[in-house]
Amino acid sequence: MDPEKTYTLADLKAWDYPGTALAVIGKPIKHSLSPIMHNAAIDQLMLGDDQYKEWAYFRFEIDPKDLPEALALFHDKRFLGLNLTVPHKVIALDLLTAISDSAKAIGAVNTLKWTASGYEGFNTDGYGMRQGIQQALGKPLSGNDILILGAGGAARAAVVECLSQKASSIRILNRSKDRLDTMLSSLSDLEGYESVIPMKGKEDLANLPEAGICINATSLGLNQDDPLPLDVSLLGTHWAVYDMVYNPKETQLFTEARKQGRATATGLGMLVHQGAKALEIWTGQSVDAETMSKAGENALYNNLNQ
Repeated sequence: MDPEKTYTLADLKAWDYPGTALAVIGKPIKHSLSPIMHNAAIDQLMLGDDQYKEWAYFRFEIDPKDLPEALALFHDKRFLGLNLTVPHKVIALDLLTAISDSAKAIGAVNTLKWTASGYEGFNTDGYGMRQGIQQALGKPLSGNDILILGAGGAARAAVVECLSQKASSIRILNRSKDRLDTMLSSLSDLEGYESVIPMKGKEDLANLPEAGICINATSLGLNQDDPLPLDVSLLGTHWAVYDMVYNPKETQLFTEARKQGRATATGLGMLVHQGAKALEIWTGQSVDAETMSKAGENALYNNLNQ
């Protein structure tokens, strides 16, 4: 079995790996950095414990309509852990035997752990974001004013994490009012919800606090010709900017914010820490996130220069 290969449902049906298998599932999935980062971390764990010599992390491209069949097969083949990415995070909810409280609040799972009765679901995205921001910007979510751009799954995870960490205020700006209202109504029962402030439009930016953390939870920036999700000059001078997009290495938002002298960071740290947390769930051991980060950075840099 080749951890660098992209496998399919047909490959899964014929799967016969003697060791402990882990995998990421998505569509598309070919360019995922997860196998590179996780296998680097497994190599590190192997130095202290021989059991990890038989562990490996793979990637599978699975169509959404095939997810029920695939999860049953992954379980039968005894894959210890799975990471889910687009478009499986929400549709997997009805296929699990148990779901963590944070995953229920977010309404999505990104990490599954094998149990005898089926897979248990977790969501480590919020944790990954929090750790990524703390590491890159040196700022905690707790006690800070937050501005979240977007109202999709990533934004929802960000809001839930900010609530759990007791951010001072959580402002949310989204182009579609209907989508924002839908997200807010589903979060209104969470503790601390009174700190959430929906923004009617960019004119509300004039009333922002002097400092805070702006989090881009939209997909704007993935493509070179994407418009900016926000005119960064509308933020106060002491606002930091965290862009969840990590590929390209420097988005237009990142570049503009840095030009203005702001503390800035991309979402690679979020990817690393959500992955490290998943591996900790599967192994029960502390994982070296720095090893995963270096592997991810090297792979991303090499891809951008090929």
